[in-house]
Formats: sequence, C-alpha cells, structure tokens
Amino acid sequence: MNRRNFLQTSGSATTALLLSTGELFAPAPETPPRINNDFKLKLLATNWGFGGTVDEYCAKVKKESYDGIEIWWPVTQKEQDELFNALKKYNLEVGFLTAGHESNYNDHFASFKRMIDEAAMNKIQKPLYINCHSGRDYFSFEQGKAFIDHTLSLSATTGIKICHETHRSRLLFAAPVARHYMEAIPGLRITFDVSHWCNVHESLLADQQETLDMTLQRVDHVHARIGHQEGPQVNDPRAPEWDAAVKAHLGWWDKIVNLKKQKGETLTVLTEFGPADYMPTLPYTRQPLADQWAINVYMMQLLRQRYLP
Repeated sequence: MNRRNFLQTSGSATTALLLSTGELFAPAPETPPRINNDFKLKLLATNWGFGGTVDEYCAKVKKESYDGIEIWWPVTQKEQDELFNALKKYNLEVGFLTAGHESNYNDHFASFKRMIDEAAMNKIQKPLYINCHSGRDYFSFEQGKAFIDHTLSLSATTGIKICHETHRSRLLFAAPVARHYMEAIPGLRITFDVSHWCNVHESLLADQQETLDMTLQRVDHVHARIGHQEGPQVNDPRAPEWDAAVKAHLGWWDKIVNLKKQKGETLTVLTEFGPADYMPTLPYTRQPLADQWAINVYMMQLLRQRYLP
C-alpha cells in the first residue's frame, strides 16, 4: 500500500514528553565539531497517516514548531493550489517526494521523470530538496543509473538538492547495492533512511562500517525513524527495550550532523514514524501500539535539543 493512503493514527503530542531530555538513550557527542556558522538544521513533519486537509495538517505542524513539511508532489492544479496556499499561510518550508510506481521499467521511468520535472521546475514554490523513491529493486544497474543521471542533470539545471532514498523495494534497498551505485556515480546524493537497511540486513550494520562511512559522506537529507533487526520501525523509541537501536541511529546521525557543521551546510531531517500498519498494532483491532504524531514530535524535539544546543 502506498504510504499516502494509510489511515490516520489519532492522538495528541502531549505524550511526547513522557520521557524528559535527561532520559534520552544516547549521550550527545563527546567532542563537538568545529562549527561553520552557515550550518542550518531544518526539521520537517510528514503527512503520512494524517487524515485531515492540507490546511489542517500545516496548522498542526506550525503549532508544534516544525520548520516545514515533506509531502508528495501534488499532481493536480487543485492540490497544488491548496498546498501552496497553506505553506504561505503558515510560513512553512517544503521538501517534495517523487516516484514512479509502475512495474514496467519504461513506464516507470517516464512517470518518474514527469513527476520530478514538474516538482523541480514549478514556478511557485522552490523546495528545500526533492527526495526520490527511485526505481525498483529488480531494475538492472544500467536502468537504475538512468534515474540518477536524470536527477543529476535536473539538479544542475535548477539548483535544487535531489536525493535518492535508502528504501526497501527501491534502487538503494541494500547497503552493498547502494555502494555499487555510489562507487560508479560520484554525484549521487543520499536520503538516509537507515531503518530499511537494518531490516534488510537483520542487523545494526556493525559489519558494514566501510559502506556506512561512504554513505554518510553523501547524505543531504535524513528520515529519522528508528528501525531494528526485524523491522523498519520500533513501536516506540522511548521504550527502554530499544536502547541499542536508538543509540545506533543517533550515532549515525551524529556523524552526519558533524560533517554538515564542519562544512557549513544545511541538513534537512524528516521525523517519519508511520501509522498502522507500519506502526505495530494489536491483533484483531489493529489499534496502534503507540501515538504516531506524539512520537514524531518527540523525535523532532530530541533532535533539535541534541543538535542545536
């Protein structure tokens, strides 16, 4: 099921504060990096699982003090008008998601190009970045390379950061596969959703450190969800049983932030815990085990306090 179609998980952000900042699982980095004053951290909210209007969503995002949103590029004029009006009304920034969904390579690539070209070249709203759900895991390397080559050209033309997500079922679904692309394509930039790799490799990736180090150098955007050895999302990152997974993810994100601080670059981060059935549920009732919105707000607050002290 496309994540745009998940049902809304209701709830309030108040439970996000059940754990104090003193109870966070991993300590802040011991040696602060040399900070270039041009460094910026932009924290974004997902609309995945939100069942209201775009205006209601943006109002809620603004209330929680996010910097902006990540959302699929709207394909109709009506949807575009609604989005652009809400972004202006609530003074929010935006990153666009783009993809193809067809199983046939030619059809898939054509629809991918249509969507990303429209998103990048629209005249109303320049995004912070475009995040690509690129291709399919069963496409050949040369087919996959065509997606990346197209985005490199588009990025050079528009000046927009375009990143390819480390996502199951897509081109960069596994660490060694992504490494092959990185070694062959120097300009490839990454959206780092490492929760997928933890799931694919059934590990916290301790045995793939060289590939991780290579990947972290190319990251411009992060999807901040905590995965584990058996799934792409823990039920609640505040629960102590997920200590090791939380520490691993924070350790990777620390390295990315340190690189951006040294270079004086902008890092965008999406808090992306998802709703049922991405969120584990109770049998029979399909009731989520935790409050999706509250967890995402908790993650946003954690990251802001950790990286913008």
